[in-house]
Amino acid sequence: MDIIHVENLVKIYKGGIRAVDSINLNIKKGEIYGFLGPNGAGKTTTVKMLTTMIKPTSGNAIINGLDVIKDQAKVRKMIGLVPQDLSVDDDLKGIENLELQASFYGIPKDDARERANELLKLVDLYEAKDRYVSTYSGGMRKRLDLITGLIHNPEILFLDEPTLGLDVQTRAKMWDYISKLRKEYGITIFLTTHYLEEADSLCDRIGIIDHGKIVVEGSPSELKAKVGFDVVDIVVDNPELFKNILNDVSDISMMDNKTIRFKVPESEVYLPKLFQKIYENRLKIQRIRVEKPSLDSVFIKYTGKEMREHESEEEIMRTMRAIRRAR
Repeated sequence: MDIIHVENLVKIYKGGIRAVDSINLNIKKGEIYGFLGPNGAGKTTTVKMLTTMIKPTSGNAIINGLDVIKDQAKVRKMIGLVPQDLSVDDDLKGIENLELQASFYGIPKDDARERANELLKLVDLYEAKDRYVSTYSGGMRKRLDLITGLIHNPEILFLDEPTLGLDVQTRAKMWDYISKLRKEYGITIFLTTHYLEEADSLCDRIGIIDHGKIVVEGSPSELKAKVGFDVVDIVVDNPELFKNILNDVSDISMMDNKTIRFKVPESEVYLPKLFQKIYENRLKIQRIRVEKPSLDSVFIKYTGKEMREHESEEEIMRTMRAIRRAR
């Protein structure tokens, strides 16, 4: 069952800036869906439309059967939003931040306290609940921000760049907490990111967005399969002699005087056969390295430099200024 259904969604800002250009989405209940793209691609604008913060120029967006334009109040009750910028108040204690958020939804104080304690334990902040947020580290603030979006027990959680600005270790810890939230509550998570490893690690499916359009969509493994080949580098003493046994592969190139690079669909199938040929021909290799397709290679394929060459830095800045003014 699709809990988020989007048809031909468009957002045009003043000045004709087409931030989101006729996107279509179908997200199932309980999924972690990743919206992957560079800065200015349309990720945050999409989230703002789906969470009723701004109105689409055209198209339809349905959240659990409710129209984001006609049923705004009902939609807001069933979704949680954690924006890019921290929304927690440094002058309040951790638990006070959660209780304040609960009051916006009319949750009784006792129920709010019980729910807040449950969430604080989930992200290992219970011991710090009575400390002022001004004493929290950046990672602690992000964790608190994460659970403020869950205080009213929403069915869908929107996370806009949830680990932006965090160091690698803290980012990985946040991934654990996000996965834990889905496991504990069965919640649907819509996550925007420009971190390739984040999308690969967390998401059931990914949509890559560029210039306001979704250019490709699928599970991480499906997207990697679209790249098609494993890259193999072999370092040998006599490259010309070695090339003779590579008559069944294509796209052979020399990386330096001793390193041969070639591509094969499945290296785990091809390499045992190659090793047999090496043995039969009494050849020797110094080193071998295999690079499997990654989201990095997928991203380059669909949003590569050739798509950016016509867009100057000034054009990008002009676009961002227009969007900020419109907000």
